[in-house]
Amino acid sequence: MDKSPASPPDHGIAFGEAVRVWVRIALLSFGGPAGQIAVMHRILVEEKKWIGEARFLHALNFCMLLPGPEAQQLAIYVGWLLHKAKGGLVAGTLFVLPGLVSIMALSWVYVLYGNVGAIEGLFFGLKAAVLAIIFQAVIRIGGRALGNRARIAVAAAAFAAIFLFDLPFPLIVLGAGLIGYAAAKGGSRAFVQGAYAGGGGTSLGDAESALGTALPLHARTRARRRLGLPALLLMLWLVPVAALVAAEAGVYADIALFFSQMAVVTFGGAYAVLAYVAQAAVETYGWLAPGEMLDGLGLAETTPGPLIMVTQFVGFLGAYRDPGGLPPLLAGTLGGLLTSWVTFVPCFLWIFAGAPYIERLRENRALAGALSAITAAVVGVILNLALWFTLHYLFGAVSERRLGPLRFDLPEWSSLDPLAALLSAAALVAALGFRMGILPLIGTAALAGLLLKGL
Repeated sequence: MDKSPASPPDHGIAFGEAVRVWVRIALLSFGGPAGQIAVMHRILVEEKKWIGEARFLHALNFCMLLPGPEAQQLAIYVGWLLHKAKGGLVAGTLFVLPGLVSIMALSWVYVLYGNVGAIEGLFFGLKAAVLAIIFQAVIRIGGRALGNRARIAVAAAAFAAIFLFDLPFPLIVLGAGLIGYAAAKGGSRAFVQGAYAGGGGTSLGDAESALGTALPLHARTRARRRLGLPALLLMLWLVPVAALVAAEAGVYADIALFFSQMAVVTFGGAYAVLAYVAQAAVETYGWLAPGEMLDGLGLAETTPGPLIMVTQFVGFLGAYRDPGGLPPLLAGTLGGLLTSWVTFVPCFLWIFAGAPYIERLRENRALAGALSAITAAVVGVILNLALWFTLHYLFGAVSERRLGPLRFDLPEWSSLDPLAALLSAAALVAALGFRMGILPLIGTAALAGLLLKGL
C-alpha cells in the first residue's frame, strides 16, 4: 500500500469503537466549553492518541472562529477526520444527545413539580470534578501550546482583554490571528515552531497519533461532492423555518426564526450570547420570566452537553405557555425539539463546508502561524472561562456580576460555599496530585455531591 502523504495509511480505528468513545465523551461533557474541550483533549489526544496535539488545536482554532458551540463543532470535526461524514454526524449528534434528553426531562419536571433539588445535588458534585478537569486541561494545553515568550505574551494579552476589559471574543481572536500571520509572513518562527514546525505543518505528536499528519482523502474530493452534504443540511435547517413562517405558526414560527438567527450570530460561545437570548426571550417574546431564565441556565450548567442547550428550555416554556390548541406538554416538547434543531443543525453545516479547506491550511506557513497564535489566545480564553466557572461554583451569585473593565468586583468571602470549596480542593488534589482517572473522579465527586447536598 502506498504510504505517502497523498495516500494516508488506514488509522485502524473501527467505527464501532469510535461510537463508544463518542458516547463516553458525551456523557462526561460537563462544565461548559472549557470542561468539554478538556474532556475531549484528555480522551482523544492523551488516552486514545487518535489525534495529535497540533492537529487537535488546529481544529479547535477553526471551531472557535465559528458561530455556535465550539466544543460540539470540535467533536464533529474530529469525527469527520476519523470516519468521513458519518463520523462527524455521529460524533456531533451524540455530543448533544445526553443534554437534549436531560434538559427535556428536567423541563417536564420543572413545569409539573418545580423542584429538581435531588438532581441538582448530584450535579453539584460533578461540578467539582469538572473544575479540576478544566484546570488540568489549562495546564496541559498551555504547557504544549505556549512554547516561547511570544505565545505566552499573546495568551496573557488575550486573558487580560477578556477578563479585565471585556473585549468581544471575535476581536481577540482576530487580533491574535493577525499577529501570528504577520510574524510568520515576516519570517519569524515564533508562531510556527513546535506545533506547526516544518513545511507541512506537522509535529512529532501528530506523527505518533493514529491519524498521522497527512491530508485525508475525503478532504481531497472535488468541490461538487464536498458541497453536497452542506447543501442538504442547509435545506434541512431553513426549509422547516420557511414553512413555519409562511404558515404563520405562532410561537413555533417565532422560535424557528429567532433561534435560526441566533445560530448565525453566536460568536464566542454560549457565554457571549446568553444575555442576548435572555433579553429577547424575557422582554421581546415573553416566553419566560427572568428568574425562570436563571433556572434554565442552572439546569444547562449541571447537565452534559453545550451550555447553549438552555435554549431548549426556553423554547419548551414558550410553546408550553402558548400551545396553539395542542396539549401543553406536547407543545412544549415540540417547541424544545424545534429549538434544538435550528440551533445545532447549522453546526454540522459549518464544519462539513469548511473543514476540508481548513485541513489544507495546515500546509500554509503564514496561515499556520495565524492559527498557532490563535491557539495561544485560546489558552488565555480557556483560563478566563475556568476562573468564571470557579467563581460561579464557589460563590454562586457572583457569576451575575461583571468583573471589569478595570475594576475587580470580586465576591465577598462571606458568600463562599464551604462545601463547594471542599469538594473542589479534593478534586484538584485527586486530579493533579494523584492523577485519578476521569471516570473515578467524576463518579466519586457526583456521589459526594449527592450525599452532601442532594439528600
